[in-house]
Amino acid sequence: MAKKEKKPFSLKKEIMEWMETLVWATVAVILIFTFVARTAVVSGSSMLPTYHDADRMLISDLAYSPKQGDIVVFAEKYGGEENLIKRVIATEGQTVDINFETGEVSVDGVVLDEPYIYEQTKEEGNIEYPATVPEGHVFVMGDNRNNSRDSRFQSIGMVDERLILGRAWWQIFPLDKLGFIG
Repeated sequence: MAKKEKKPFSLKKEIMEWMETLVWATVAVILIFTFVARTAVVSGSSMLPTYHDADRMLISDLAYSPKQGDIVVFAEKYGGEENLIKRVIATEGQTVDINFETGEVSVDGVVLDEPYIYEQTKEEGNIEYPATVPEGHVFVMGDNRNNSRDSRFQSIGMVDERLILGRAWWQIFPLDKLGFIG
């Protein structure tokens, strides 16, 4: 039995193989972050206690339609420089009402069970209640209700679904919170 002759090492060939691997890896990462998922960073304290300043997450809008309770990332409608991260409270056609004496939020007359909020809702904003969400929009609020700029304020208002960049689905930082976002 004849032994196979080992081909001599070729630095040029080795470099070309590594370059090809890097190009394919770069293309794969670009495609994933363009069409499947992208990262988002929490800025500020409006999502306490659920998320903290500088927490990072993956978001995706692949076949996504907003649902009540989802955490979404959206662009400000007036061209603000940062994206905002909030919780969807109501979707199109639903009516939101807030009792600022008790701090309870109701959607279509049903008081929401909100174990995720920092404290009861006392900050009124500057819109009138009850408020019905128009077609193609969502009503969003931060979990830290009294320190959140959200749909209660005309500067944000009802968020056009076309401005939603995606739903948060995987927390990537800090590492001790790494995992799926329910």
